This record gives sequence, C-alpha cells and structure tokens, in this order.
Amino acid sequence: MAERWQKDADGILIFTGLFSAAVAALAAVTVMDLKPNSQDTSAFYLEKIYQLLADPNISRSSIPITPLRPPPFSPPKYVIWVNSLWFLSLAISLTCAMLATLIHQWARRYQRMTQRPRDSPHDAARIRAFFAHGIEKFRFSWVVEAIPTLIHISLFLFFVGLLVYLFNVNYTVFRAVIWWVAVTGAAYLLITVMPIFWRDAPYYSP
Repeated sequence: MAERWQKDADGILIFTGLFSAAVAALAAVTVMDLKPNSQDTSAFYLEKIYQLLADPNISRSSIPITPLRPPPFSPPKYVIWVNSLWFLSLAISLTCAMLATLIHQWARRYQRMTQRPRDSPHDAARIRAFFAHGIEKFRFSWVVEAIPTLIHISLFLFFVGLLVYLFNVNYTVFRAVIWWVAVTGAAYLLITVMPIFWRDAPYYSP
C-alpha cells in the first residue's frame, strides 16, 4: 500500500513540475500587462511634444502651465481574467506538488513503523492493524484521491485562461486551439460518465 502511494506521488510530482513550469512561463509574460508600461508613458509625452512643435498656431503663452499627465492606467478586463485563472491554476498545481511530497513522507513513516525488524510477527500484525485503522479513520485515501481532482481543476483553469487570452490576442490561433480543447473536453466528459453506464469500463476520472 505504501509503495502504491509513493508511485502515485512520483507521477504527480513529475506532472506538476512540468505543468507548473509551463504555466509560470506564460504567466510571467501576461503579468506585465497588469501594471503601467513605461514605454506607453514615454509615448504619451512624446506625442504631446510633437503636437506642440508641429502646430505653428500654438504660441508660448497658450502652452498650459500645469504639466500634462497620462490618463490613469487600467488593465484590460481580459488581462485580469487571464492572470487570475493562470495564477490560480499555478497555485493549485504547486499545492498538489506539496501534498505529493507529504504523501512521500507519510508513506515512509508508515513503512518505518510497520516494518521494524525487531518486532515479532504478532506485534507487527497488531501495529499494521493499528495504523490501518488510523488510515481508514482519518480518510487518508480521500486525500490521495483528491490530488488528481485538484490537478484536473488546475488544468481546466489553465485551458479557460488560454482560450480567453488567445481570443483577445489572435482569433486565428484561438480557432486553431479551441477545436482541440473541445475534443479533449468531450473525451473527458465521456470518460467521466462511461462507468455509470458500463460497470466494466476500465476508464475512470475523479
């Protein structure tokens, strides 16, 4: 049982590591759109200077004394949505990695406590029964099963953010991606409901 926990945790750690790196790389690009761009501020002042120099009808006395300021910055709504979805997805993925690491530690402790060489077979059986009762009492299997569910939620949030981002950046790329996301979503839904109608179906999703 402990070996199975460790193997599941290993797979989760590998996937969450790769997935978190991909999400972080994309979020590092879009997060820059949440704050004012210094180049936009420079472009605003250069435009005003050009307008003053290019218009011969403007006299020195008509130039406003108070300094001009660029309009207040407000990020586009889609940028806020995309960053919210991607950073939430990243947080959930990193949480899954932390839980998988904890499962590794718990499994090693379980093996250490139940496989002590100095214990007699009778004592070893009693210790295993004691910890088995604790595992069932505190719903440890629910914790292990919850991690894949959280990973699926993280993936769902990432894909929603990706579609929102592509829809506002380039509609052609959006159309190229959405059909694959739709096919994958339909397959996931089919795998989810398949065990309801076919008990012997080998497919399963959290």
